[in-house]
Amino acid sequence: MPEGHLIHRHADAQHTDLAGRVVRASGPQGRFDARPYDGRTVTEVEAVGKHLLYHFGDEAIHVHLGMRGIFLRYDDPAAEPRAGTRLRLATDEVAYDLIAPSRCEPLDVDAVTALRASLGPDPLRADASSREAVRRLTAFKGPVGAAVLDQGVWAGIGNAWRAELLYLTGLHPSRRDVDEPAALRLWETAVTHLAMGRDAGQVISDPDAPDERWVYKRERCRRCGAPVETWPLASRTAYACPVEQGG
Repeated sequence: MPEGHLIHRHADAQHTDLAGRVVRASGPQGRFDARPYDGRTVTEVEAVGKHLLYHFGDEAIHVHLGMRGIFLRYDDPAAEPRAGTRLRLATDEVAYDLIAPSRCEPLDVDAVTALRASLGPDPLRADASSREAVRRLTAFKGPVGAAVLDQGVWAGIGNAWRAELLYLTGLHPSRRDVDEPAALRLWETAVTHLAMGRDAGQVISDPDAPDERWVYKRERCRRCGAPVETWPLASRTAYACPVEQGG
């Protein structure tokens, strides 16, 4: 599933191409009625965690890519959409196709407000509060590895980022007694590294070796060589170095 850095990357690119422009909206697959948005102006494209919102004044189209969803961009807006395209938004210069999302739905103002309220602070948003991020993480009743995957605690973190951010801050995913300084250190690490990931289009946990990971999907820790621990945590596989991340 695309994590928050990629959704922000999509939102930034599409905002540049679509915001302030009248779009031709269609639902080639037939599973989304795009007619209410056809011929209207996109006022903003934004990301909130793993969610993308196309704003049309007081209305929005909400997209969650899920496990299989993708966006395709066409420099030729007359290009035929691929089979399975749920939504196409096109201007005279560019077209975007949305394929196989888990959610593509209209939202009114109240529904957008409810979506925002369901999510925790997003490390990639300028309006995110570090104080609120620390409060939510330290208040979580469970291991920190479960907390960071809970989108109501922090929005946008997925399994790859969980593994690498906890490694970078020396926190074992099973740890429960995360104090405020450790929570703030983890948040600030997320803010820095997710921004690098957004700009590069991939998870980056070591800027000097952007294609490498410290523990995620590795048999041994890249720093010390210890065997990487793996176990199920919050319905995903957790990864940790027993040396670098304590016990």
